[in-house]
Amino acid sequence: MTQFEQMDLLLEEHSGMLRTAQVIAAGISKPIFYNYIKAKKLEKVAHGIYVSEDAWVDAIFLLHLRCGQAVFSHETALLFHDLTDREPSSYSITVKRGYSPSRLKADGISVYTIKPELYEIGIMTAQTQFGHSVPVYDMERTICDLIRCRSNIEIQTFQGALKQYAHRKDKNLRTLMRYAGMFRVEKILRQYLEVLL
Repeated sequence: MTQFEQMDLLLEEHSGMLRTAQVIAAGISKPIFYNYIKAKKLEKVAHGIYVSEDAWVDAIFLLHLRCGQAVFSHETALLFHDLTDREPSSYSITVKRGYSPSRLKADGISVYTIKPELYEIGIMTAQTQFGHSVPVYDMERTICDLIRCRSNIEIQTFQGALKQYAHRKDKNLRTLMRYAGMFRVEKILRQYLEVLL
């Protein structure tokens, strides 16, 4: 099997997306990979990430590949948890303080920063609509994030998410109150919950 055939298989295996790191791990040199990119007219979509012309790009997974430490949060997390029926105008991610989000912000991504000790709280894995696994904050963490940033979030999105959460059978109020204490939103959360529950 030639190296081009090997890359054809990798491209097919990864739904039309190839990363430089994958190709090098398969024992193919960068110059040969760059010749393949030109020959197959692959488009560079991010640093070290290329896609074929006919590929359906999983934008959420692509964002995860671009910024491995980003956790999908706020309005984007609402989508993963079926707590909204509105597609957000931009993806929302959370990173640890100290990460420079300027390139992501320039691409229209909402970037939230958090203290390193609060970053890991509530991280879980979810599937994109294309079947890729990405890190997302759980429902309870997402509700706390929305309350903390409520002035930046559309009121219909905010209220709708709280109402839907209140009606969910899989909600965990104990975890929600524990997180609320950590994020210092307990008092405000109690006010909302008294109305909804």
